Amino acid sequence: MLGAIIGDIVGSRFEGSNHKGKDFELFDEECRATDDSVMTLAIAKAIMETEKIMNSEDDGMNDYYSLLEKMTVRCMQEIGRKYPYVGYGWWFSYWIFSDDPKPYNSFGNGAAMRISPVGHIAITESDVIKLSEVVTAVTHNHKEGIKGAEAVAMAIYMVRHGYTKEEIRQRIERDYYPLDFTIEGIKDTYLFDASCQNTVPQAIVAFLESVSFEDAIRNAVSIGGDSDTIAAITGSIAEAYYTVPEDLKEKALTYLDDELYSIYDEWVRFMDEKKEEGKCR
Repeated sequence: MLGAIIGDIVGSRFEGSNHKGKDFELFDEECRATDDSVMTLAIAKAIMETEKIMNSEDDGMNDYYSLLEKMTVRCMQEIGRKYPYVGYGWWFSYWIFSDDPKPYNSFGNGAAMRISPVGHIAITESDVIKLSEVVTAVTHNHKEGIKGAEAVAMAIYMVRHGYTKEEIRQRIERDYYPLDFTIEGIKDTYLFDASCQNTVPQAIVAFLESVSFEDAIRNAVSIGGDSDTIAAITGSIAEAYYTVPEDLKEKALTYLDDELYSIYDEWVRFMDEKKEEGKCR
């Protein structure tokens, strides 16, 4: 999850400017945490709140998924309303403040930028698929929105389970998107696009071509377009593969206010407990 937050913060000052290079300062005073970070933390909070309520040994999985769906809506709205000016799209902003929030058939990349907690909590591939749909379809219920979120969560899951980059590439190409391009090859023609179809594959290739966590973020920014979201998606996968350097972690967390930081800190402790238990639920 931290990788998504870092990618969002680094990419925030380049969104829509079509920056086409890798030589830039990662952090400066123009950087900020946008809706990508806020909603990623909201999904993490929804998972944690669901875990607090449910005991999976005593309750059916359908009940778990139903509760997670309700908690996803609640946490996204409650947290999102506290940060009304972080860059939500029009339809999502309407959903955040609606008294009767309904999915609106979106295939926007907001589905994929917030999904990383699922990639870390899932214990099976079927878990990845189901959890991705549950937390995504509350807003982005278009098949391409769900596919984009699932592809990112699956890549994170595969990294966590020791799959190689080549195996991840093959799986994404088989089940989700063609990846028959390079970052260098698309730089001259790639423009802003907020759909999953035209940002998730690019973000995944930015990770696959990288040699370090920082290099992955620089790859993502270097193609231009929706830089904060592309870098958030790339960063979410790169974190799982490389881990985040301590200096980047410390700097990025200074961009979170106390409330967002508290959710992040709670998530870190939550995941540490899950690792000790050897299970996600």
